[in-house]
Amino acid sequence: MTRGLAQRWRRRGGRIVRLLLTFDDIMEFALALLALSPAELEALGWSFADRKRLLDHFLASGKSAQGVDPGRLAKTPIELGMPQRDVERLQLFARRELPKAASNAGVIDRVLSALDAASHRPDIAAVSYRRNGAACRPSKMN
Repeated sequence: MTRGLAQRWRRRGGRIVRLLLTFDDIMEFALALLALSPAELEALGWSFADRKRLLDHFLASGKSAQGVDPGRLAKTPIELGMPQRDVERLQLFARRELPKAASNAGVIDRVLSALDAASHRPDIAAVSYRRNGAACRPSKMN
């Protein structure tokens, strides 16, 4: 019985992580995910189903935003719940592809800091990236 529970937990992606982003950042991040070509999906090691699952997390934020005044919606922080596995995939995407698609560097900084804070991963503490869209790599903290 315990073995079946552990297998289901791993299949779902592990523990649920809470991610806090503003509505504007969520929408820009979702648009960047939609803009990925099949070749870029393959380079990330993702399938179309993976991208759809990640986009579904962002679409769930629309339900949270329905009761908010439209004038304040852009800067309203929205909490997303997603499996740890998906947060790790979004971190990879944010480091590699988001700098190519984001409208400004502030979005990149806010998204990366929110993903890093939500992941609770001590081995990935700081991110070094270049604003020209080159691939990013995490730097380890000692």
